[in-house]
Amino acid sequence: MRVALVTGAAGGIGSATVARLVTQGYAVVGVDLDPAEESEAVAHVVGDVRDRAVLEAAVDLALERWGRLDAAVAAAAVIRGGQPLWQTPPADLDDLWQHDVVGVWNTAAVVVPHLLAQPDPSGCRFVAVASAAGAHGLFHLAAYTTVKHAVVGLVRGLAADLVGTGVTAVAVSPGSTRTPMLEATADLYGLPDVEDFAAHQLLRRILDPAEVAATIAFCCSVEGAVLNGGVVQADGGFTG
Repeated sequence: MRVALVTGAAGGIGSATVARLVTQGYAVVGVDLDPAEESEAVAHVVGDVRDRAVLEAAVDLALERWGRLDAAVAAAAVIRGGQPLWQTPPADLDDLWQHDVVGVWNTAAVVVPHLLAQPDPSGCRFVAVASAAGAHGLFHLAAYTTVKHAVVGLVRGLAADLVGTGVTAVAVSPGSTRTPMLEATADLYGLPDVEDFAAHQLLRRILDPAEVAATIAFCCSVEGAVLNGGVVQADGGFTG
């Protein structure tokens, strides 16, 4: 059995990732501000990824219950925006930076030493959920675009630090996916329906969280080593 830690585990892509990993035989410890259903294969820690003590508690729970940790998925994030950069409140940038970048940084800082300590670290994976905004500039989302570029840079730097250890790091960048965050994005743009985002993807439809979760699950696998240091554009052909 492989064991994974997933942040942002109570909703959206995070909860879909937990479900996908469980179907593939993983045990999972989820972390989220909101509670989530537990089972024999899923434990949950309620807390904020900005607090390293929360993440340390989640790792401890994985080790106590299952004796190992093989993968971590940093999916916790928020979105802010709706105005041009020069009108964006500094608090929006600060909030995005703390949740979407520092949260990923904290997850890596806490989890990676435990991955390196595994008997065979060559099978261990760190996956960060970035965004199509990590490669494109999005209208009236300059702060969000900035932090998602930072997540991509974080992963690339982490992968460089992990050279020769066997542990790998990769970013997954989803496009418009049917999640509460996409609904919040529609609200920022004053759109009545998330379906309006489909025109920006070559698939001409909104992605399902389970589709993105399947990609993340591959990145968590032993075979996912080939993606080390990369950015997987799981975006349905996002065109900006």
